[in-house]
Amino acid sequence: MTTVQDIETMISRVALGDRAAFDALYAATSAKLFGVCLRVLGNRAEAEDALQEIYVKVWNKADRYQMNGFSPMTWLITLSRNHAIDRLRARRDRGAGMDEAAAIADGAPGPEDLAVAASEARQIAACMAELPPDRAEAVRRAYLEGETYKELAARYDQPLNTIRTWLRRSLLKLRECLST
Repeated sequence: MTTVQDIETMISRVALGDRAAFDALYAATSAKLFGVCLRVLGNRAEAEDALQEIYVKVWNKADRYQMNGFSPMTWLITLSRNHAIDRLRARRDRGAGMDEAAAIADGAPGPEDLAVAASEARQIAACMAELPPDRAEAVRRAYLEGETYKELAARYDQPLNTIRTWLRRSLLKLRECLST
């Protein structure tokens, strides 16, 4: 089991150009980051491409990570989620779909992956159910579907800062619920 300190050490060594640390960081974190990309993008091939691009960013930006008491996984997941959302928005802006060839390969997860995903999904769903329905929907739209704060403000007819507050408080409640 890789600890927070292990990941922080790997990131600091990656910032110095240590390829072995980069390999270890990839081995320790790639499954989780791939799951984030796959959830946002909904396409296995595109999630794999995004993951590769994310690790290029990690290699180039590792020196920007600051040990501040927060989990280094938070930094990595945020980097991944933001990159995947950027790809999703770019795809939406292009208006064109992915190649049909991407749908040929069977990228279905195995039984173990399905069991883990189902367990995590139940826990997330239970925590999301504790939020007011409009807040839960706003979180889904912002962090899974890539809607901007401005789009959410228009959808809910709320000021932009109110939407930011909704999302921040909702994420804090989700973090608290998921950590128990």
